[in-house]
Amino acid sequence: MGLFHRHQTGSHEVRNDIEAFYAADERRRSSAEIELGQDWHDANGVRYELSWIEDTGELYVMAEAAPSGFVDPFGDQLDPFGRWLGASVPTSSLVVRMLGRVSSRAEVERLLAGWEEAMARPDSTQWIIDRLRDAGIGPPAG
Repeated sequence: MGLFHRHQTGSHEVRNDIEAFYAADERRRSSAEIELGQDWHDANGVRYELSWIEDTGELYVMAEAAPSGFVDPFGDQLDPFGRWLGASVPTSSLVVRMLGRVSSRAEVERLLAGWEEAMARPDSTQWIIDRLRDAGIGPPAG
């Protein structure tokens, strides 16, 4: 199961486009942000980026929404006629899923120790899910 499958906490959907995510809490824009890899993949091959925001303690993943055209084996987006759509992705098509809060950078480093190696595995997002679940960390309640 991908990280963006319908998951609700109470009545709160924990999925936003990237602009809405940053607009919801201005601390996110000005905070230091630690990137924890851009090549996480779920069992369906969807690529995610994992990041942690220092001022809010939020650990989140970001992914492109499914394109309306096709994607070639090299990741280039093609329209239904085989024309390249370019590398520019509008921010409205970048969706964010907040995974939970981690209080400090040291705790993030401890919790996700070995992430570089884990990211290279098939269905690597399951490693993230397992680590967070084992630590009792989950998405915020609505």
